[in-house]
Amino acid sequence: MSTTVTTISIIGSGNMATTIGTRAAKHGHTIEIMSRNTAKAKALAEQLGNGAAVGTFGAKPPGEIVILAVPYAGVVDAVTTYGDALAGKILVDITNPFNDDASGLVTTTSATQEIAAAAPESAHVVKAFNTIFGHVLATGTPLDAFIAGDSAGAKSTVTAFLESMELRALDAGRLQAAPTLESTGLLLMGLARNGAGFDISLGAAVR
Repeated sequence: MSTTVTTISIIGSGNMATTIGTRAAKHGHTIEIMSRNTAKAKALAEQLGNGAAVGTFGAKPPGEIVILAVPYAGVVDAVTTYGDALAGKILVDITNPFNDDASGLVTTTSATQEIAAAAPESAHVVKAFNTIFGHVLATGTPLDAFIAGDSAGAKSTVTAFLESMELRALDAGRLQAAPTLESTGLLLMGLARNGAGFDISLGAAVR
């Protein structure tokens, strides 16, 4: 797979779609927004500028990387709706399957594994972004980003994309590591709520 990505398709038009799209556009990527809410998609594309476009929800995305910026409750349904349109794509799952008060997880597997089960067999799912608060990502500062996935090629492509945005990709392993990353997202939330504050980020120190 190519490690140079120029077009990024984002399914969703909420806060994380905005944050990731903004950072990617500022670093030279062309963004396509695909959302059930066409009006929000158009408004976001206009906000992003830099040639950002609006795609049809459910149609084949042009980007090699497709970011699933949809809340956990609707992400598997979105993948199912796209169906074979996602064949051969790299699907980046950013979700945290939190319960209503974000004190626990609502799945015994992981959101990423559920997405992989619903996606076409030729699609490659990579977990990323779920251990970074959106407003911290929006600052544009260098950060660590933990990833997991079964395809080495897909992780290489996602790593190149992350590094192009001044994010250091740290490979946590295969998809079986996704539950650990989702628990790490829960850890981040717990730390933020219990004294560390919400302007923190998680990383790994190299000594």
